[in-house]
Amino acid sequence: MKIDLTDTTSSKINAALMEARRTSGSTAAGMVLTLVIVTDEGSAYDALKAANDASREHPMRTLAVIKRAGRSPRARAETRLDAEILVGSDAGSGETVILRMHGELVAHAQSVVLPLLLPDAPTVVWWPENAPLHPAQDPLGSLAQRRITDAVTAESPVGQLAQRAQSYTPGDTDLAWTRVTGWRSMLAAALDQRPAEIVSAAVEGESYNPSVELLGLWLTNRLHVPVERVVTGGPGITAVHLRTKDGDITLDRPDGLLGTLSMPGSPDRQVALKRRETSELIAEELRRLDPDDIYATAVRTPVERLREPANAETVAAQEVAHAVAEAVEAAESAAVAPEAPEAPAKATAKKAAGKRAAKGSA
Repeated sequence: MKIDLTDTTSSKINAALMEARRTSGSTAAGMVLTLVIVTDEGSAYDALKAANDASREHPMRTLAVIKRAGRSPRARAETRLDAEILVGSDAGSGETVILRMHGELVAHAQSVVLPLLLPDAPTVVWWPENAPLHPAQDPLGSLAQRRITDAVTAESPVGQLAQRAQSYTPGDTDLAWTRVTGWRSMLAAALDQRPAEIVSAAVEGESYNPSVELLGLWLTNRLHVPVERVVTGGPGITAVHLRTKDGDITLDRPDGLLGTLSMPGSPDRQVALKRRETSELIAEELRRLDPDDIYATAVRTPVERLREPANAETVAAQEVAHAVAEAVEAAESAAVAPEAPEAPAKATAKKAAGKRAAKGSA
C-alpha cells in the first residue's frame, strides 16, 4: 500500500500510518526499532532497498529524510513537508515513510522526525553518504542510540577514518568496519586451530579502501606486531599474511568471492568470504545496539602505525649499497691476508741475525 501526503505534518503522517495498519488487518506495530536514513534523492532508492531487505530480519519503521533546501531564494523561504508512506510488501517487514523537507524545514528535521519515532524502541540513524563531522552532535544523530556512517563514500576515505577517530562517541560505527567481520572471524579461528607466535603481518588490498586500514589497525592492536599495508588492484581486501617462525598463515581472496586459508603443515582450505551487500551490512549492525569497543580501539589507532613496503627504487638502492659494502669488505680482507705469512719470516730472520751476532761475539 502506498499513500502520498503533500504539505502535511507529523501528526497527519502518524494518523495515516495507523489507518493503513487497520486497513491491512494489523492492529499492533510489531516493530523492534526505528531506522532513520539521512540521504538525498540520488541515493534514496539504494538506501531504501537495503533497509527493506534488512527489515526482514529486523522488523522496523524506516524514516527516510530527504532534504531539499532549494536553489532559489523563493524555494529556500518555502516551508513544506511531503510524505510518501509504504506499508505491506512494498516496505519489507515494517513501515517506510519517505519525508521530503523543503525550505527552512531542512534545518529543523529533528522536529519532524521525533514524533514519528516508535515509542519505547531504540533508534538508529544511518548516513549512506555525506555524514556529518560529528554524528553524535548532529540534531538527528542525537536522537539515536546507534549511528552508522560509511567512510568508503567520502572523497578521502582514509582521512575520513581520522575524522571518525576524533569525533568518536560510544554508539558510533562505520560500514567500513562491518565489511571486515568475515576476515576477523576467519583469522581468529585460524589462530585458535593452530596457536603460533606471530612475528609480523601484512594486509593487502586496493588503495583508498578504509576497510584495509581498519583490518590492519585491528591486527596491530590485537597481535602487537608490525603490520605492513600492501596496495593491490582489489577488489577490496585481497589477502592477509600472518608470519610465524614455521611459515605464513595466509588468507587469500583474489576475486572477492572465495577465500583460501593456508597454514603450515595443513592442506589449503576454501572458505566462504564473499563481499556482502549493503543490506547484509546494515542487518549485522542492527543486531547489536551497544557500543562497539573493538571498533573504537581500531579507529583511534593512528594509520601511521601501518608500514608501507619499500618501493623498487629503495630496494635497488639498498641492494647496491649492500653489494658495495661486500666489495669493500672483500678488498680489505684481500689486502690484509698477505701480511699474515710475513710474521713467521720476520721472526726467522731475527733469529738468524741473533745467531750470527752470537758467533761474532764468541
